[in-house]
This record gives sequence, structure tokens and C-alpha cells, in this order.
Amino acid sequence: MTTHTERTGLLVISGGIGGMGTALAAARSGQPVRLLERAPAFTEIDAGLQVGPNAVRVLTKLGLYERVEDIAVFPERGVLMDALTGTYLTSLDLGPAFRKRYQAQYAVLHRSDLLDILLDACRASDLIVLENGKAVTHVHQLHGGIVRVECADGSAYEADAVIGADGLNSRVRRLLSDDEPVCSGYAAYRGTMPVGAIGTSADGDSVVLWIGPGIHMIQYPIRRGELYNTVAVFRSDAFQRGEEDWGGPGELDARFATACDDVRRGVALVNRGHHVKTYDREPLGRWTTSRVALLGDAAHPMLQYLGQGACQTLEDAEALGRGFAEHGDDNAEVFAAYEQERVPRASQCQTTARNWGEIWHTDGVGRILRNHILTSHADDDYTHTDWLYLPAAI
Repeated sequence: MTTHTERTGLLVISGGIGGMGTALAAARSGQPVRLLERAPAFTEIDAGLQVGPNAVRVLTKLGLYERVEDIAVFPERGVLMDALTGTYLTSLDLGPAFRKRYQAQYAVLHRSDLLDILLDACRASDLIVLENGKAVTHVHQLHGGIVRVECADGSAYEADAVIGADGLNSRVRRLLSDDEPVCSGYAAYRGTMPVGAIGTSADGDSVVLWIGPGIHMIQYPIRRGELYNTVAVFRSDAFQRGEEDWGGPGELDARFATACDDVRRGVALVNRGHHVKTYDREPLGRWTTSRVALLGDAAHPMLQYLGQGACQTLEDAEALGRGFAEHGDDNAEVFAAYEQERVPRASQCQTTARNWGEIWHTDGVGRILRNHILTSHADDDYTHTDWLYLPAAI
């Protein structure tokens, strides 16, 4: 039962990286914002995060670069290896030439560190109100353009506009689509350890990706190089057989049993007590109404193969902030411009991420051809990253 209804202006649902970034971008444009987070505290999962130069530029525009620089690692190379043979395939130079071309660095950091940076900035703004313990249960568009948001604790809000940053299973998305998430059939295990506990196998200057048939593993340093992040991902045979209980530790070990020694040592570092079953959705052609907008995973959940989930979310936030700066509180204009700008680009990332996953995980003749092509790739050839990272792309 609703116990209290509050009238508000712009309401952001969810306090993750996307919600925080959006609240901050809107406030930077002079827009008052109220943000609702379902959890009792603002927290992120214990995992590393890749932040491409497109997103680093957004963080710079938000005035956060110095905080990011203090805690992040800026790798010099992205290295691609064959997971079965341990053979070097190719690399991408992330050094001075990359930074000059894309007007920003490539950063890797802890998810919780980025959230803390955004949280501190939001708390420092007089235009942002943060509320915890607000699990949204219903979102309705009322006559007259008002959006009503109801929470499990009995509170409710009637807002001029709502931005749903509430993730893969977004309640706000239901106002625009009845589609369902698509399971990839892949499971992901993560782990972070002090660099000193890993020894000489930790590469403090690179993001190292090992690819193989139905498996991959990625490793890189985070938190000023003090921790080493490992993610191991595999295609589940149990999922393919239609079993409900799939992706467990036994299957993890079985799928990586034929990998090279370095990969098996890396897999031993992940946390076996928890794994993530990965999902995305089909691209959605419409993200907004005149009073409601989707953002981040609520709008465009994508598989991890481009390292762009959080990056595209931050681009969303920047575009909305720019829209509020240009159109003020004309929410219909802001949301229409946002949708027109962001849908094509984020949809391209969604579909390209799927394609890259197929390339990484191919076997047989496909794997032989892929490796042959990759070994001929120069480390300063940015042909395949310009569309994603060049400033003109956003």
C-alpha cells in the first residue's frame, strides 16, 4: 500500500554506473535530479572494468579524470593469444600513438572504484538527491504526461520524466517492449588477487586475452596495479543439452582442461563460489517516449566481447546531459534527440559484440583462418577500432 507520494522533476531509476553517470551529467547541465537505488547502499560487483578512450573522454567531460587517473591502470598493449597452444597471435599498441589518435587513454580499473568516484561527485552536487532502499515495483504513465513510480516500501513518486537505468531486467523497459533477455549459453567466472600472490606471470602493462574453441580468458591489472583481474568464460555443453543447472565449477574445469598451462593457471585464480550466466537482448529500435527514456543495459544490454557495456552506458549519460544543456527541461526534445543519436551506435555495438564472440570461439578451419589473419595484423593498425574510439564517432 502506498503511504506517501512525492512530486518530483527528473527521476533516475538505479544507482549503478549508468544511473550515477546520468544523474551527474544532467546536474552538470543545471538539471535537478532525484535518483532511486533499490539496495541499502551503493555498491558494485567485485570485478574489473575496461574503459575505452570513448568512455574516458566522457569521464573527462564530467570533471572526473584526475580521480580516475589516481586509481586506474593505463595499459600499453592489448595482447591476443591462442588459449590452446599458448601461441602469440597479435597485439594492439595502446601507447602514445593510440592516445593521440583517440584523444584519451585506455583504462582498466575496479568497478567499485569507478562507482565510488561517481558517487562522491553526485553527493557533492546540490542538484542531486540520492535515495537508497527504493526497490521500484511499478512504473505507469499517467494522463497529463506525469510518470508514476511506486516502490516496495510504500513510497511513490510522480515525475515529469523518468530515466530507467535499471539493467537487463528493467521494469521501465516494459513500457516500451515486451521482449525478453537472450541467454548466450556462456558462463563467466571472475577473480581478483593481489599481484604479489600471482608472481611473475602477472603482466602489469597489458590486457591479455586468450581465445579458443568455446572458451576465453582475459587478465589485466587494476587499482593502481595492486590487483590482478581474471575472467574465464566458456560455452556450456549442459546449457546446449537443455539442462537447468549449467555452468558450474566442474564444467568450468572440464572446458578449460585442454587449454595451455598459462590459461589453466589463470582459471585457478577465479572465484568458484559464484558465476554469471551471460545475456543480451535484440537491439531495440525505440528507447523513449516523451517522458521516459532507457539507458545502459535497460536499453542495450550487450555481450562482453567489445568491453563496451559500461562505456556505451557512459556515452548515453553524456548524450542526455548534452541534451538537457541544449533543450533545458523540454524532456520530449531531450529524449527524442538522445534516441536518434544513440540507438544506431549502441545497436551496432550489440551486434558487433555477438560477432566478435563467434570469432573468438570458433574452431576447426575457422580457427586456423582466424589465427592466420591475426598474426599478420600490425600492432599499430587501428582499422578495426576507429569506428568505436574516434571522437567523431560519438
